[in-house]
Parts: sequence; C-alpha cells; structure tokens
Amino acid sequence: MRIAIFGNPSVQKSSECESKLTAILQGMGHTVLPQNDFAGADVVVTIGGDGTFLRAAAQVVSKGIPMLGINTGRLGFLADVNASDLESAVGKLDSGRYAIQKRHLLELEMNGMPAGHTPYALNDIAILKHDISSMISISARVGGQNLITYQADGLVIATSTGSTAYSLSVGGPIVEPGTNVTVVTPVAPHSLTMRPLVLSATQTIDLDVASRSHSFLVSIDGNSFSLHEHTPLSIRRAPFTLSVIRLEGSSFYATLQQKMLWGSDSRQ
Repeated sequence: MRIAIFGNPSVQKSSECESKLTAILQGMGHTVLPQNDFAGADVVVTIGGDGTFLRAAAQVVSKGIPMLGINTGRLGFLADVNASDLESAVGKLDSGRYAIQKRHLLELEMNGMPAGHTPYALNDIAILKHDISSMISISARVGGQNLITYQADGLVIATSTGSTAYSLSVGGPIVEPGTNVTVVTPVAPHSLTMRPLVLSATQTIDLDVASRSHSFLVSIDGNSFSLHEHTPLSIRRAPFTLSVIRLEGSSFYATLQQKMLWGSDSRQ
C-alpha cells in the first residue's frame, strides 16, 4: 500500500510516533509518502488529535481516500487508535482486519466563502456571537418551513460524527456515527423551551442571523470567520462522504466508556 502520513513534526510526541510508524510500515514493505502528500495514496494516517484528523479530512474528503487516526492528543474520538497500540493497529491494517465506515458531512452554502476556508464540515457548523456581543437572534427554516427563532449565544448544527464534539458540550445528544441525521443544538438559549433537535440529514436548514453588533461568527469544524448580519446561510448534507477506517475490535461504545467515562458510577 501507499500510505500518506499527516501530522505535526514540530510536536515531539507526534514526530516520535511518525518515525516509529514509518519504520513499521516500511518494514512490512509499504510505501510511505512524504509528509502531507496525498497524491496516489491508498490510505491516509493522521498523527495527533481530532483537530489534526479534521484538518486532514478537509483535504482528503474529495479524493475518497480512507483515513485512520492515531491519537497522540487528549480525547481522540476521530483519532481513536492510541499511540501505545501502534504496532497492533498497523498489523490489522496490513492484514485487512478493518471495516470502512462512510461518514456524512455538512455543506454551508453562502455567497463569497472567505479564502482559506472550506464549506464542508465533518463535525459541525456553528453560528456564534462575537465574544463581546450580546446574544444573537437566529431565525431557522427547515425544508422551507419556519422552525423557530433562537435567542441564544449561538447554534451548533452537527453531523452524527460531530454529536460527541461541540454539540455534546452544550447539551446535545450522543448519536452513533453513520446515523443519517443532523443535530441542531442551541448555545445558552434564553428560554427553557429551546431544546436540541434531531432532523433527517436530507433536510436543508436556512438561517438568518440578526445581531446588535451587526455581525456574527461562523465556525466550520473550528475554523471561524466573521459575517455581516442577515447574510443568507443554507446548511445541507454534502454530496459525498468521508471514508473512515475502523480497525477490528474497535467500538464506538467502548470509546465512549473509555474516553468519556460514559455510564460510569463514581460511587463504585
């Protein structure tokens, strides 16, 4: 196989992991491409945390190359292979003991996407107030029908993959990756009746934002830019998916239990 490695050589832990990974792969007869070179790659392996995985995904998704994440960061939901399990993981990759999961993305449609930004999100698209601003007003339509006007600090629109990221931190539900839904979660809403909402991923969400500061932030997988109020925004499922490698023995539920202590009882 031709394997591209995407990481951050300036981080010692990632650099050491990359050197070890390169030696293992070459010892098995695989071709390791130069750093961040995806041309002709059969697999892309990221080394870092979920942020590193997301940065690579933005470049890889349109190429259809499957991705595997080695975690040298903190939590690691997307980069879910621990660096300590590197040799075992490479062995499974080499022997074909893995499955490829298709992950849906979101696409933001607007006039004039700022340079350096992609309209596609693997995790989420967030509409947020500026730090020094008061809450913003977000009028939402779903499938052409009025939904609600959120009075809040923001709104997070997440894929099932992104349900364990920003959306979860502001009270959204956990959704199994690959589920064909979109999660809409308000950030600090000024009403107890504004609850998270799970929609079919086939729905288009149109947003109109008003702000006392006359501007607001858009964050696409953590990459933010500012827009003037009332800039029309449409969010829908992207026309392609990202291929993610799940090694034999890996489990979304085990990841929840191990990395988020899901279901644990502190009394025991």
